[in-house]
Amino acid sequence: MKTFSVDVKKQFQKLLDEAGAIVVGAGSGLSTAAGFTYSGARFERYFHDFHERFGIQDMYSGGFYPFPDADTFWGWWCRHIWVNRYAPMPGDLYARLLQVLAGRDFFVLTTNVDHAFQRAGFPKERLFYTQGDYGLFQSSEPASVTAAKTYDNRAAIETMLCSEGWSFTEAGDIFVPQGQRVSTRIDASLIPICPNDGALMTTNLRVDDAFVEDDGWHAAAARYQAFLDRTAGGRVLFLELGVGQNTPGIIKVPFWRMTAENQNARYVCVNPTKMYVPEEIEDRTTSFVCGVDQMV
Repeated sequence: MKTFSVDVKKQFQKLLDEAGAIVVGAGSGLSTAAGFTYSGARFERYFHDFHERFGIQDMYSGGFYPFPDADTFWGWWCRHIWVNRYAPMPGDLYARLLQVLAGRDFFVLTTNVDHAFQRAGFPKERLFYTQGDYGLFQSSEPASVTAAKTYDNRAAIETMLCSEGWSFTEAGDIFVPQGQRVSTRIDASLIPICPNDGALMTTNLRVDDAFVEDDGWHAAAARYQAFLDRTAGGRVLFLELGVGQNTPGIIKVPFWRMTAENQNARYVCVNPTKMYVPEEIEDRTTSFVCGVDQMV
């Protein structure tokens, strides 16, 4: 295994140029490098009142907090969704990555749910969001996760934010008007109800076995499999960007397996922390111990 920590752009470009096809596996580290940080100043800016009321320390843990009622649940989630899905993107890393991949035969598999790839201009037909989308609602009690629908939520989320007391900049960011305070609860009349089954709506995120895989999800899964089938046996570069050990069975382990099965393939891992690689593919692995923002 080759490990690089300097001159990464030159080495990275060489690997891309040598590949016949590129399968990108993108994890949360990519969005963190792009500025979608879930703690620190960005958390304090939008969620200081939730910190004061409930002791929540960051956006990630807040997503699992047992809020006392649906008003407060959506008080949290309308902000969480807006700042990570609809507000102006905090950086241009995704756009720079698109420039690097432009003109190449690639497909993106991602566990990220912020829709940043598509917002940055990546073609929809080259993307598979396995874990859901902040921009969608689903029933909290779907009778069938394969037959249920999802629903665009932008208008509903915007209305919820207004009910909390937020205002919007021209660019689409949210702010508290001078001299005012925002509430941690939305108006109860805005709690979303599924038009299909009458159950409470929830976020379309894979947190349990009630996650809805709608028609769009299945179409993307089919396109991904078709790409793998078409490029099988060729000079495929399996490129991991910011993928940790949280859900290794989605990107990391399949990439290892497909690299092992194809002697013409290479596996490239980009992560600030040096990651484990199976011995059987070490000779065809390159590890860049750095952030993705240093690569493009």
